[in-house]
Amino acid sequence: MFWTRINVPGCDLNVPEASKQRFYVLDDENFEASWRHLHPSRTAEKQKVDFAYRGEIRRNLRYFQASRTAKSPNLAIAHEAKVIKLIVERISLELRTINTVVDENLIGMEPRMQALDPYLEIGSDDVRMIGIKGMGGAGKTTLARAIFDKISIHFEGKSFVENVREISKAPFLDLKKLQKQVLTDVLKDKCISVSSVHEGTNLMKTMLCGKKVLIVLDDVDHIDQLEALAGDPRWFKLGSRIIITTRDQQVLIAHRVGFIQDVHLLSDEEAIHLFSRHAFREAFPTHEYETHSLDQVVRYAAGLPLTIKVLGSHLCGKSELEWTDALSRLKTIPLKQTIEKLEISYDSLEDDYKEIFLDVACFCRYMEKDDAIRMLESCGYHARNGLKVLQQKSLITFNRRNWIMMHDHIVEMGKNIVRRDHLDEPHKHSRLWVQEEIEHLLAKNLGTEATRCIYLKITRGIVLESLEKMKKLRCLIINSGYYNLSDYSVKIDEACQCFLNSLQYLNWMHYPHWCLPKTFEANNLVTLEMTRSKIEQLWNEGRCGLPQKSHRKVDQFESLEKLDLSGYHNFRDMPSNICELKHLKDLYLSGCMRFDKLPDDLEGLKIHRSDVKYQVSEYDDFIRLCFTREPQIQEFKKLRILVLVRCGIEEVPEALGHLEVLEELHLRHCFCLEKLPEGIGQVESLEELYITRCYNIRQIPGSICLLKNLKKLELEGCRRLEMPSRELEDYIFGILA
Repeated sequence: MFWTRINVPGCDLNVPEASKQRFYVLDDENFEASWRHLHPSRTAEKQKVDFAYRGEIRRNLRYFQASRTAKSPNLAIAHEAKVIKLIVERISLELRTINTVVDENLIGMEPRMQALDPYLEIGSDDVRMIGIKGMGGAGKTTLARAIFDKISIHFEGKSFVENVREISKAPFLDLKKLQKQVLTDVLKDKCISVSSVHEGTNLMKTMLCGKKVLIVLDDVDHIDQLEALAGDPRWFKLGSRIIITTRDQQVLIAHRVGFIQDVHLLSDEEAIHLFSRHAFREAFPTHEYETHSLDQVVRYAAGLPLTIKVLGSHLCGKSELEWTDALSRLKTIPLKQTIEKLEISYDSLEDDYKEIFLDVACFCRYMEKDDAIRMLESCGYHARNGLKVLQQKSLITFNRRNWIMMHDHIVEMGKNIVRRDHLDEPHKHSRLWVQEEIEHLLAKNLGTEATRCIYLKITRGIVLESLEKMKKLRCLIINSGYYNLSDYSVKIDEACQCFLNSLQYLNWMHYPHWCLPKTFEANNLVTLEMTRSKIEQLWNEGRCGLPQKSHRKVDQFESLEKLDLSGYHNFRDMPSNICELKHLKDLYLSGCMRFDKLPDDLEGLKIHRSDVKYQVSEYDDFIRLCFTREPQIQEFKKLRILVLVRCGIEEVPEALGHLEVLEELHLRHCFCLEKLPEGIGQVESLEELYITRCYNIRQIPGSICLLKNLKKLELEGCRRLEMPSRELEDYIFGILA
């Protein structure tokens, strides 16, 4: 057996002494034994060496031995050099083996990596695709890189493909380059060529199926990219892991990625730590003014790592005056690098979804989802699907109350898009929400057709008549506050005369008059919301000066689908001809305590939070009915949804058991309610039961176990609820699970 030691170049690196020299064997007969002798302490996992590499060495050994037998020293030396080169390359790769310890400079990374451990499950023999989803700048790439560095030692081949979105769309690059990168990284063969995406796909299918690989595809935004780079789990050997980062959850869903994890933003403590690293190059600030500014920085960044890094680097080394000025600038001018990163998601939207996004960013943040859908649908958008798209692209989320939530910087980005082309010309903006700008436009009569939506607060001296020039205004939100508008120069009749037929959504909170003015016309109005107003009647032929026979007020609301008059106790009289509004679907009358009579012929209408206090059998086909007083419900036999809000009842009527098709029961803020009726078990159709802040409810009846179709049970804020029986407890926890 002949051994030769190779001194590996670059061994002055800080590596273990054992790594500074390697031996190779020029004896084909004892090759395997010699290899094991060289690696006596390798684990079973590490002993799964690349057989292609070992095979190539053995082939060259045979060439060397054959040439030695043929007494051709030059040939022998040539093949010896090739063997040495192969071994050096292999050793170089081993020396580049990535440290499994997470870089301490990666703040907050460890818990986020641990959250993905159950998805990765390195010991499992299946092929897994794991998606990491989140908004731009949230740290998806950093998280994927940290995981890649930590677990890559467990795989026979690995490849980290960065910027998939950019490269796949760049001129002269596209997906072929990325396919070649994966093949080269995994197979360690720089000579691979890919002439087309189709050829690259076939090469990946045939050449990667024998290797347990770890592949990260970073910043994916289209399913074509996944189909070209990881089209099917069967492309890879069992045990392989494919990690995909994206802003768009739909891409992962469409590719049937089995495990999807949202990346969480930084906590305040983590944000301070990361900011300090970039701003001070230390764990903590060094000057008093820097300490005082930390809260402002953390509030502005709102947990977004990109903003924290950019802001920290920007403020590093600045004086106190420069520091203060830079932070003050952020109030009006957002960080360019952050906005550009976030705007990538906006640019990927289709045109109508872009409009929905801008409306949400400017007006609908913190709005309840259904209310936002009604507002957006009133303006002609496909809002339900649109909001879903925004959610999947990490532009919005929904909290537990189903409110629309949007990160501060995404709101900032949306408003910046509206304003940036005409920064000093608000009359050219499509949406107006800055009070000072609106008041100036109205005072100077500078309204234009560019304006589509306005959010306006009524103040002293405001001139609403100037709205007349906004010919394409579709959405108007007015808040009068609790002001007595008789003290202001706001003329309601003249203002309403300026509300053009283009208006589709009108929300006037605290409307100050007792009825709508005679001049009000809104043929295209889809939603009219006048909550907490002083309105007593919608229109009155006598008092409002409308001759009953010569003018039919109801004709001017022919497109109306939603009418919300909730929150005013004095509303008492619904026009009898409201039933002629054939498109009206939703009527909200919550808190209208004096209102106690429904008009005839309301078939198919949804009445929300109604205070009707008497039994009306002719309405037994209502889809939804809500009460804030003790209801008489036994005649509503076709009722599907029943909501009891702030009722003073101690028990839900036993007649509940007669509602044969009831699907949802909501009990909210019924503070006197102590128990549910035993008859609830007879409502076999019940699928959802919500009991919220019914503080005195003590027990859930055992008959609830008979509800075989119950799929959702929510018990929130029921402080005095007693422990149920074991059987009932198992049933409840079975549903909650």
